[in-house]
Amino acid sequence: MSIELKILAWTVGLGLVYVLIAATLGTAQRGLQWNVGNRDGEPKPLTGAAARAARASNNFLETFPFFAVAVLAVTFVKGGSPHTALGAQLYFWARLAYLPIYIIGIPYVRTLAWAVALCGLLMVLGTLF
Repeated sequence: MSIELKILAWTVGLGLVYVLIAATLGTAQRGLQWNVGNRDGEPKPLTGAAARAARASNNFLETFPFFAVAVLAVTFVKGGSPHTALGAQLYFWARLAYLPIYIIGIPYVRTLAWAVALCGLLMVLGTLF
């Protein structure tokens, strides 16, 4: 299995961590009854770390499909290279760093982590053109 596909698999796991942390913090604020109920009506807005975790999870879900498609396309069309392996690793490690940085609330470092992840994605994607 190529390093790009291994990183993709690890990134899927990381995505689950994003969702689980956001869900846990959201349940801590809204209560277990809300979480196990039908969730009819408008939920109480999340605040603080729970709101940041939810936004981080949504942000992950916005970029992950592009990353996954780029990795799969590179793997099956062109084969990996040191450049695409580095890009995949940059994406993964930056997304790993992004979650705690965002939950803690470090604004400029959060943007830097996002930019590094985007750079990694573009490194993988760029080899297709």
